[in-house]
Amino acid sequence: MNPQQYTYSEDNLVNSEPNKFDAAKLKSEEMIINLGPQHPSTHGVLRLEVLSDGEIIKEVVPHIGYLHRCFEKHAEQLPYNQIIPFVDRMDYLASMNSEHAYAMGVEKMLGITGQIPKRVEYIRVLVAEMNRIASHLIAVGAFGLDLGAFTPFFWIMRDREHILRLLEWASGARMLYNYIWVGGLFYDLPVGFEQRCREFITYFRPKAIELEQLLVDNKIFIDRTANVGVLPLNLAINSGATGPMLRGSGLRFDLRKVDGYSVYPELDFDIPVGEGKMGAVGDCWDRTWVRVREIHESLNIMQQCIDKLEGEHRRTRDFDPQAIVPKKIRPQVQEIYVRAENPKGELGFYFRADGKSDIPFRCKVRACSFVNLSILPELCRGVLIADLIAILGSIDIVLGEVDR
Repeated sequence: MNPQQYTYSEDNLVNSEPNKFDAAKLKSEEMIINLGPQHPSTHGVLRLEVLSDGEIIKEVVPHIGYLHRCFEKHAEQLPYNQIIPFVDRMDYLASMNSEHAYAMGVEKMLGITGQIPKRVEYIRVLVAEMNRIASHLIAVGAFGLDLGAFTPFFWIMRDREHILRLLEWASGARMLYNYIWVGGLFYDLPVGFEQRCREFITYFRPKAIELEQLLVDNKIFIDRTANVGVLPLNLAINSGATGPMLRGSGLRFDLRKVDGYSVYPELDFDIPVGEGKMGAVGDCWDRTWVRVREIHESLNIMQQCIDKLEGEHRRTRDFDPQAIVPKKIRPQVQEIYVRAENPKGELGFYFRADGKSDIPFRCKVRACSFVNLSILPELCRGVLIADLIAILGSIDIVLGEVDR
């Protein structure tokens, strides 16, 4: 290859990620600031192009695509059961929840939803709620770290480690589990798992209260988050926000109650919503408070699941978690959409099957992080640059799910 064949100049270079704003057209005192894609306050490889007037933000444009997982393209090439490891890698902080949603979708296509053993369903809910706690701990701890609170993050990582070790004991992996299979589970819970979960609940309940007192009720934290990034309820609904983003704005909408999937209708738990206790309803503080309260509710759900797994649905010698796991999955011709309540919001899978293959013709993901991130420009107009970091942290995104 002759290097002289190629000459590079500003005229013939193609910018693969064009800027939204033109530096030549800036007004006096305006400037363009790039946060990311490696900036530690962007929660991953996200680039924020900020147009500011001094310290005041006039416009924010998120640039995504730096962590493209190619999930939907992978799903067009693989059998249904082999897609589950790729589901794990979208929201890698809540893999059990994502697996649960995906497995329910394929089971609904096959018409075997009502055939899943109750013990399997309770185990699924147990590990999903453990993963919900782990995800919320990262959300709250990293948010505090964004605002300068170091100690809560260290405490959170210490306590989250107990959950990861339990999930590793059950599945063999710390984060990417491949544990919930279509029609069942990879394996039954290890002997003694329920007792270890009880010990964790006893240990963690006072720690969760201590975390709330240390961080969420802290005056400095309240000053940085109350009345900041207020998301009005009508904007949240019209933008498709879900999860703590929507509930933080005051709407008691949780798919575990609304759709009543799995065994959630048999469990007793509350749905916390933002109440504007420290500022306006739907501000950064409310969203964080909702996540902290959901941690307590998930502990209650775990306790009820353990009671069931040690009671009427306890392990037996003849129990097989793979009893109805199909060896080859070939649904009839259909289109279907299934959703579930992930820690960050509504995770949905749209399937299209052609009836001829065990590979989905189309598997489209409705990613909660992607939709919630789209509201960022609306929340950041007219705020300080420091508040932009607070608002982004309160949304709780994972770039693997945003780019998927």
